Amino acid sequence: MAARPERRRKVALAGNPNVGKSTLFNALTGLRQHTGNWPGKTVGIAQGRVRRGREEFLFTDLPGTYTLDGESEDERIAGEYICSGEADCVVAVCDASCLERSLILALQVLERCDRAVVCVNLMDEARSQGVRVDLKGLERALGAPVVPTSASRDQGLEALLSAIGRVCDGAPQAPRRWEDPVRAAEDLGRACVAREKPPEGWRLTLDRVLVSRRHGIPILLALLFLIVWLTVWGANYPSALLERLFDGIYGLLAALMAPAPWWLRGVLLDGLYATSARVISVMLPPMAIFFPLFTILEDVGYLPRMAFLLDGAMARCGGCGKQALTLCMGLGCNAVGVTGCRIIDSPRERLAAILTNAMVPCNGRFPTLILLGSLFFPRMGAAVLVAGAVVLGVLGAMGASGVLTRTVLKNRESTFVMELPPFRRPRIGQILVRSLLDRTLFVAGRALTVAAPAGVVLWILANTPLLGLAAAFLDPLGKFLGMDGAILLAFCAALPANELTVPVLLMILTGGGSLQSVAGLGGEALLAAGWTWQVAVRVMVFTLFHWPCTTTLQTIYKETGSIGKTAAAFALPTAVGMILCLALRLVLG
Repeated sequence: MAARPERRRKVALAGNPNVGKSTLFNALTGLRQHTGNWPGKTVGIAQGRVRRGREEFLFTDLPGTYTLDGESEDERIAGEYICSGEADCVVAVCDASCLERSLILALQVLERCDRAVVCVNLMDEARSQGVRVDLKGLERALGAPVVPTSASRDQGLEALLSAIGRVCDGAPQAPRRWEDPVRAAEDLGRACVAREKPPEGWRLTLDRVLVSRRHGIPILLALLFLIVWLTVWGANYPSALLERLFDGIYGLLAALMAPAPWWLRGVLLDGLYATSARVISVMLPPMAIFFPLFTILEDVGYLPRMAFLLDGAMARCGGCGKQALTLCMGLGCNAVGVTGCRIIDSPRERLAAILTNAMVPCNGRFPTLILLGSLFFPRMGAAVLVAGAVVLGVLGAMGASGVLTRTVLKNRESTFVMELPPFRRPRIGQILVRSLLDRTLFVAGRALTVAAPAGVVLWILANTPLLGLAAAFLDPLGKFLGMDGAILLAFCAALPANELTVPVLLMILTGGGSLQSVAGLGGEALLAAGWTWQVAVRVMVFTLFHWPCTTTLQTIYKETGSIGKTAAAFALPTAVGMILCLALRLVLG
């Protein structure tokens, strides 16, 4: 039995975004970490343990922030935790390649903490750029230990732990005060940082190209189309493979459950299992492709440049460039996009972003768009149609945000602050772990928690007259919008997961008693039901603009703590979709 540690220290990691703080946290804690929420708050935190002899360090990875006095929830949480004194030591993580900017936060930490260590990370990048840091001089000026690290290469970690241990065991540090932390950081940068060679020209040229209106917008649209195309094209085969796999398992389970009563087989097999299998086979492959691609753009440093590029357009709609990032997150999953709205400083803009994020089509809506686009508009191509739908969804979200921030959410203006980090080589291993485990499987698991019980309810409805009665009840409204009751019922039944829209619709049209009965069916059932391209256009528009799924609604309630705001998030895109469908019915007939 391993000896229990004699000393436990709570250590907080604080730093700007893009200084390698999370990489340092992962390098220190490895797999001995977990993610949770602050008590009473909505900001997720990561905590991990490090054993070093008879010592144990409990590291808390605070949200990335540029200041401890900011207005965003992330900044408030970081500031409150550091000032609370709960941590035995606070580590201020800085970027050696651009030390002046990250020193501003480090000076704020040293002003408020009497036990702190300054970690100068990314030393390897600084050396490659010809940047040299006078670590001893910086340590004398700050009055606190300064430790150089290269977390991505596991360099300096032992020295950092030793410094933390000394600070925890030693006398409190003398408080420091800087009249102007910004100017003080600039002076420290001039005194302690030397650049032996000028910045590489290609980096500056690339930056100018990516953030220019002339070149940046076409590049952004091309990247968007490429990601959508790879997601749509790449998901076809694994989705079909998963569907065949689940069909095979269904056959085995059906044989095992043959002696069971028919209603029990129906509830468990055709309801719970078939619905869960359909959601996983349709949802998992696109997310497994989209999230790694999106994380690569995040890792190389492109997303902040995209936000900067779109800030002008977003500002005209009452938002800011950070909302552009949350809209991109929504392409993978609207629940993830809603959670990402925490990075927006202004409460007004954050709420507008939350209420409109579901107007961007998540990957759960892609199957409907792909099927209808391929069936009725084959010459255009599914990827082009989905990309066009994404653009239309973004425009819809921007327009709705503009209306909200100028009417019911009218408030004071806010500023947009975001650092453009240096370009970095993507860390493929970490990307796969972070995107597949932390995002893809997490989102799929949350979707299953609502899809599985919904499958049971759906089977009961399908095997009683209730499904037909519900479709007939909705038929007048459906016809008014240029669709029909079966279509609206399919959207309603797909509330737990958007991936269920087409399977439920096919089940209603064919009279099947379960989703398994429509496995393998395609657009021929829609053509047999008399669908026209005009109906398909209206269904595609309503696919873009209708209520969020249950997982997203749960996330909205968690983020806002308000039933009223959650109801508004449900009603807003639905109202937009109904108005557009009615207009299309009047125009197209």
